[in-house]
Amino acid sequence: MLTAILICCGLFIAQESVLAKKPAKPANTPLELTEADRTFIELREAARKNDAPRAQQLAASLPNYIMSDYVEYFKIKPQLFDAGGMARAETTADSQVMAFLSKYEGTALADRMRNDWLLVLGKRKDWRAFDAEYPKFVLDDDTSVKCYALQSRLAQGEIAAKTAHDARLVMLDPKFYGQGCQELVPLLLNAGAITPAEAKAYGRSAAEMGLETMGRKMAGEDPIGEVVKAARADPVKAYRDFSQNAARYSKENQAAGWGVIGQFLAKRQDLRADDVFRMQHDLGFSELLSTESQEWKVRAALRAQDWPLVRDAIETMNPAVRSKDPAWTYWYGRALEATGQAAKGKEQYELIHEQFNFYGQLAREELGKKTQIPTRVRVTDQEIKSMTERKGFIRGERFYAMNLRFEGNREWNWELRGMSDKELLAAAEYAKRIQLYDRTVNTADRTKAEHDFTLRFPTPYRDELTPIARQIDLNLAWAYGLIRQESRFIMNATSSVGASGLMQVMPNTAKYVAKKIGMTSYTQEKLKDTNTNLTLGSNYLNMVLVDLDGSWVLASAAYNAGPSRSKLWRERLNAPVEGAIFAETIPFHETRSYVKNVLSNASYYSGVMTGQTISLKQRLGTIAPKAAMQSELP
Repeated sequence: MLTAILICCGLFIAQESVLAKKPAKPANTPLELTEADRTFIELREAARKNDAPRAQQLAASLPNYIMSDYVEYFKIKPQLFDAGGMARAETTADSQVMAFLSKYEGTALADRMRNDWLLVLGKRKDWRAFDAEYPKFVLDDDTSVKCYALQSRLAQGEIAAKTAHDARLVMLDPKFYGQGCQELVPLLLNAGAITPAEAKAYGRSAAEMGLETMGRKMAGEDPIGEVVKAARADPVKAYRDFSQNAARYSKENQAAGWGVIGQFLAKRQDLRADDVFRMQHDLGFSELLSTESQEWKVRAALRAQDWPLVRDAIETMNPAVRSKDPAWTYWYGRALEATGQAAKGKEQYELIHEQFNFYGQLAREELGKKTQIPTRVRVTDQEIKSMTERKGFIRGERFYAMNLRFEGNREWNWELRGMSDKELLAAAEYAKRIQLYDRTVNTADRTKAEHDFTLRFPTPYRDELTPIARQIDLNLAWAYGLIRQESRFIMNATSSVGASGLMQVMPNTAKYVAKKIGMTSYTQEKLKDTNTNLTLGSNYLNMVLVDLDGSWVLASAAYNAGPSRSKLWRERLNAPVEGAIFAETIPFHETRSYVKNVLSNASYYSGVMTGQTISLKQRLGTIAPKAAMQSELP
């Protein structure tokens, strides 16, 4: 429900002294903006739109603004990109960029500027300058920059096969290809490092996401391009048509066609998806499937409980795809056990059983171990006090108060780099004390060996939530698990679709629930009130739980995607499945991640609050098809 959290109406007094001391109030306390603050926010928006003239004008009116580095950055950045966000090969800002990087070296913003500059240098094909700057790019989290780095290696004579190998590990999601990756594919093809079929596979992965122009730019026309379009529009019809026409294509293209059709059938939870992927698998060429098709091949086999195909599909995954998500390690272990290789299956569980996530918990249970809360490591007041002097935290708090959460997170997270576990816990406790609960969770989540799960799974607003949950017999650990996922305890969070508050309640849902429970004084404005938001969200969660026969899996999915969708996904089953399989095969990426995270959170919250953890498998239960019923719930 909440894909991007925005903090509304956060205000701040622009006084330099504020940056020099610990805030007297919680960091999310609204304060008053100055005229300079408002101008700064306008400048930020102009930079976002790459409106260089407007940015120049606004920056000139802020000669002494306290965040002078951001003023400089917002002035320079629009000179590097056009209105469409594409890097400009021709720009007169070179000297400004280099001066900025020299002046602010080692800061979060300099790293951001270097990211931007590398895109410009890559666009220019200025590999000498690119290679000088790239090793200094600390975060190195831009796929297009990575592809430019591969272009540079290729241009300087690296063995093309090595470049092609590394490209397969980098180019996993077409949404992040940018110009660097789009240019890399034809370069690799021309160098003989990839085959025409491999080039087509890169283009096809883009076309599957509706990025046909990008696909053609990388690889030209795809022999099964029309099949891709048909599968996206109506996979059942595409299945029928391709069944009649597949023989017209080469085996390679038949395999590719079935892979695409299988993906979109699986996303519709069509029972034929497993058979389609089996046809693809028998033909081979699994390495030519997109990341999406590789993952949905496993999910289709899971839903059909086709354990041999689960095993084979994971074994033929791109190693980078397989390693990015513990799901595939867990399900590979399950598939090995199901196909008579129990010892090897347990070896897979051992790889992830210490991870504090959904599949780490399930792996522990497969090994016969209970989910346990690690021994709490405490930090001293002095260690916490030392965090008040950290520049990144001070700057981050200022940005949070100005409703600039993106910049606040950048500064806060940059400060966390290189911290020991004890320092991270001190920073998390500091965030808790100033009521930045999302930073509390984010920071405590980073510890490796020393932990404090009261910080990873905090319980703010407990005095308000406990009596509400008790009155309707709602599991408190589950409610907290949901809030942690929904809003990270940011009371004035709002989503892009209008959900708001701690429990991210939609206005229409709030109105419906208020009427059902007799809250006659309800107005939409009251959704901002903590107690009202918790009351309406908790009652709605309980309503969907009752409506969905007490299944936490179905109710969690319903809270995120709506009861009708949750019921539809259940009715598409042809036999009972484990709750974990149901969760993994939810068609919506957001809801799939949501359900897994909420239920994993709930297990840990139970341990934190009561000292007793319940088996995650027990919470997940079994999901069985049931006669379809239309719910009146919104």
